[in-house]
Amino acid sequence: MEVINTSGRRKASVARIYLKNGSGQITINGKDYKEYFPMAYMQYNIENPLTLAGATNQYDIKVNVNGGGYKGQAEAVRLAISKALVEINEEIRTTLKEHKYLMRDSRVVERKKYGKPKARKSFQFSKR
Repeated sequence: MEVINTSGRRKASVARIYLKNGSGQITINGKDYKEYFPMAYMQYNIENPLTLAGATNQYDIKVNVNGGGYKGQAEAVRLAISKALVEINEEIRTTLKEHKYLMRDSRVVERKKYGKPKARKSFQFSKR
């Protein structure tokens, strides 16, 4: 199998992954994923598409991710891994779709408007 290259996005984060046959090693920006994402729920986010596909120790994954915060980056990596697994095996598409792992969450921060301190917040109103 050749290297499969996909990308995933969430908020301001962009994740590019390279998936190939291997021993199950996941590297994010040159570090092990457990070191890069020390929180357990973020590690679960990244591992879960692989466990649903039954491919936990079959592929080596190299990830380049930038932009946004940790949670957005973890969800961007999850989307990219899910897309790569569907490219390999089309049969797991329904399982990943049920868990909404193939859906790009397009919600982003609303822009700040002029005359206001934030997007919708107003300055304190004084009647007198």
